[in-house]
Amino acid sequence: MARPLIVTEFLTLDGVMEAPGGGDHPQAGWTFQGIDFVPEAYEIKGSEQEEAGALLLGRATFEEVAPVWPGMDEQFRQYNRMPKHVVSTTLSAEQVTGTGWENCHLLRDLDEVRALEDTDGGPLLVHGSARLVQSLVAADLVDRYHLLTFPVLLGSGKRLFAADAPTQRLELVRSADFSNGVRMAVYDVRRDTSPTAA
Repeated sequence: MARPLIVTEFLTLDGVMEAPGGGDHPQAGWTFQGIDFVPEAYEIKGSEQEEAGALLLGRATFEEVAPVWPGMDEQFRQYNRMPKHVVSTTLSAEQVTGTGWENCHLLRDLDEVRALEDTDGGPLLVHGSARLVQSLVAADLVDRYHLLTFPVLLGSGKRLFAADAPTQRLELVRSADFSNGVRMAVYDVRRDTSPTAA
């Protein structure tokens, strides 16, 4: 059985997923600006780290977190130990393995992602990685979404889903609303196998 591929993201209400904790966006760090910290809103992030078998990252997200997460071992201990697979056509294997972040590997294309899905192990988690996520959606490789939506409108910024994204039918399997206005939703991608009526 294939390993599930899970996209896990912080989102604004208008669908922006760029710079939730920091970065170049003018409103970078929007997940904590004016948002009360409610620990239970983030419980899903802890369970993800416990259950994941590997991380799948795009180039930009990898370059952003690789210098930071190894020094935050208390928060990211499991992620720092587990395999990390970077999907990139521009990075070299040496650039991926030479960061000092242990257990990093380079994947060149989505065929290699498919092959990874067919191996044994826990779920593959995709954090951030807007362009990669859009490619995975287009290739029908995403099995589940873990979304934390914040009561924020940014107007501009990278969005999770491309304007020309294919139609997907989703099943809501878990949800919760929190006192700080954050909404958690877990969706499975529905792949109906019944034949289409003539």
